[in-house]
Amino acid sequence: MSANFQDREDAARQLGEKLKPRDLRDPLVLAIPRGGVVTGAVLARCLRAELDVALSRKLRAPHQPEYAIGAIGEDGRVTLNADAHRVSGMSDEYLEEEKQRQLAEIARRRELIRGVRPAARIRGRSVIVTDDGIATGSTMIAALQSLRAHRPHELIVAVPVAAPDRLAEVRRWCDDAVCLQAPRGFWAIGQFYDRFDQIDDDEVLRLLRENAVTPASGTDRGSDPRTP
Repeated sequence: MSANFQDREDAARQLGEKLKPRDLRDPLVLAIPRGGVVTGAVLARCLRAELDVALSRKLRAPHQPEYAIGAIGEDGRVTLNADAHRVSGMSDEYLEEEKQRQLAEIARRRELIRGVRPAARIRGRSVIVTDDGIATGSTMIAALQSLRAHRPHELIVAVPVAAPDRLAEVRRWCDDAVCLQAPRGFWAIGQFYDRFDQIDDDEVLRLLRENAVTPASGTDRGSDPRTP
């Protein structure tokens, strides 16, 4: 199958065109690092929206770090895939250790990112949660579960490509999902991109700085914006 998108920027521009006609309330784009921040930066500019991140992390299978058994959100809430406990080497002890490893990484990223910009206010806003694609959907679902507690006006998932069965599961946790491609032949997100480079922390921070909002945007910085 040939790639559908030149790169993440191209995919995000196409996604932005789909979202432009919507009537969004004080829109906020929340991107899942790292690759999702590239998508999110373009999407935020297209929608004239604020850009921030949603810090959820994949929980890795024992001996198979590329395989996700679930995910954990910034609030520590865990989402496990249906087959997680059937994975070889899986145990309660392993799961607890992996949770702590990923929470430590979330804390590291939070400290790094919040040094560049404070957390955006979520309550009452149209929140668009984005990534460069959905494979298992676990990190997206973990993010959505954490964000719902902050009472957004609406939660919209926006991705260029997704596995169709996992997109159906993600739809259960949001108010709407916009996806450009959900092909039956899905096996990896990268197969739909001509260029799918690794993104590092420096690139994430650069994009957040370049897309920083001014105080005139109406974002409330006077209190913890993530407090429900």
